[in-house]
Amino acid sequence: MQASKAYKPTSIMYALRQKRNVMTAVMLRDMRTRYFNHGLGFLVVALWPLAHMLILIMIYTIANRTTPFGESIRVFFLTGLIPTLTFMYVSRFMSLSLVLNRPMLAFPVVMVTDIMAARALLEIVAAFLTLFFALSILWFLGDDPWPRDVFQAAYAYLATILLAVGVGVLAGVMVMFFNFFATLYALAMIVIYISSGTLFVSTQLPDAISGPLSWNPVVHAVEWMRIAYYDGYSDKLLSRSYLIGFGLTSLFLGLTLERMLRRKMLEG
Repeated sequence: MQASKAYKPTSIMYALRQKRNVMTAVMLRDMRTRYFNHGLGFLVVALWPLAHMLILIMIYTIANRTTPFGESIRVFFLTGLIPTLTFMYVSRFMSLSLVLNRPMLAFPVVMVTDIMAARALLEIVAAFLTLFFALSILWFLGDDPWPRDVFQAAYAYLATILLAVGVGVLAGVMVMFFNFFATLYALAMIVIYISSGTLFVSTQLPDAISGPLSWNPVVHAVEWMRIAYYDGYSDKLLSRSYLIGFGLTSLFLGLTLERMLRRKMLEG
């Protein structure tokens, strides 16, 4: 009986080390195959959404457009682009994680969930790097990029990451069986971006327009972030439970489908 007890923690530690090694191998493969065959190429992941953000801010600054809310148009765009681009980039690349790493499933020790978890970790690190760079650049330009309510801004950002990972897992499983779904999802990103409220204040639109827009969970992420930044910003469209529930439901459905169809994925 004592021998059995002594063996149990040893086996758990071995399993944890094996899982860590597998995820490390997947992440290293991802970084080398996707980022110019060099680990430092990983920084490109954080720079793409940052470049997107800076180009848009530059265009509106040159056009001398006034900010729809607040005192700085750069901060206003930051509050919309950070949640929107975080969702788009994290969920988009997670949707391709299984297809791009399918050869690794030939190794018995590598599980489908290992690949998804490793990609999720990489994308989350990249998202935080983007956030850090964006805040630093706005501070350097003379803006005050810090939210009025730091905790609410952090909750909004974490809820956005939950949404991105949940939808990304579900989309990743779908892409494994229907390759055309990757194209459909990429096209859906355009609709999500346009309707997210990144470039406008959703609550200032007529109810006939803002109501349908509120079905987009990214709208709630943007609204939550702006409430954290601006005093007096309307919260009539915001539903924190809808945003978190959408993310959790997507994650649950994705993991459930993965569990039900795992054998078929491995055979394919």
